[in-house]
Amino acid sequence: MNTALYLRVKEWLREAIKRGDYSPGEKIPSEHELMERFGVARSTVRQAIAELVLEGWLYKVQGRGTFVAAPKYHQTLSRLTSFTEDMKNLGLVAKAKLLSCTIEKPDDNVTKLLQIERSENVIKIERLRFAGDEPMALNFSILPYKFVPGIEKFDLEHLSLYEILEKNYGLSLARAEQTLEPTLADQQIADLLNVRVGTPLLLVEGIVYLKNGTPIEWTRILYRGDRYKFHIVAVR
Repeated sequence: MNTALYLRVKEWLREAIKRGDYSPGEKIPSEHELMERFGVARSTVRQAIAELVLEGWLYKVQGRGTFVAAPKYHQTLSRLTSFTEDMKNLGLVAKAKLLSCTIEKPDDNVTKLLQIERSENVIKIERLRFAGDEPMALNFSILPYKFVPGIEKFDLEHLSLYEILEKNYGLSLARAEQTLEPTLADQQIADLLNVRVGTPLLLVEGIVYLKNGTPIEWTRILYRGDRYKFHIVAVR
């Protein structure tokens, strides 16, 4: 394959999307049309499209064709915000579906991360997060129950967890230490996020601390890689 040829097709499509020639959800020219337009082989066109799909510019629907993907949501990791706050800042409505909420004993890893005893209770909350009606992330939180007794009685599908912690329990959230790494959707996660198995995801894990330095939450969030872009500020 001539690398320069497939890059020419790729750049033409990307620039056309940037200019607004093709809107989100709109079908792009077929492989045959692109082959004729650029005078290239089908394999060249497919390589260009495959890379744009991987980069989040396009998505494919079997039997229908290739379409322009919606722009990725831009989120910064330099501030401690809730999913609800993030969506509000983007002009979107945050929604949630509560998948599970249980009170149980912590394992050794959680005991160490949250600096609690094995005899203490923790509450585990798992929610599917939406931007409007579109599933965006799978959010898993574990909190020491001694700090939030009765939190399971709150409407965790419509209220912000951080807002509950601050307004109802008087807890002052200060900072989070987080890690970010790529992963892939397995069958269970793919079904929840309405994506294909193997779709790239962004995994953010971390500990949220109170102003006095006490760990209050261990969090694990799986974001759709095709819909999210993270912004990180590094200062020297």
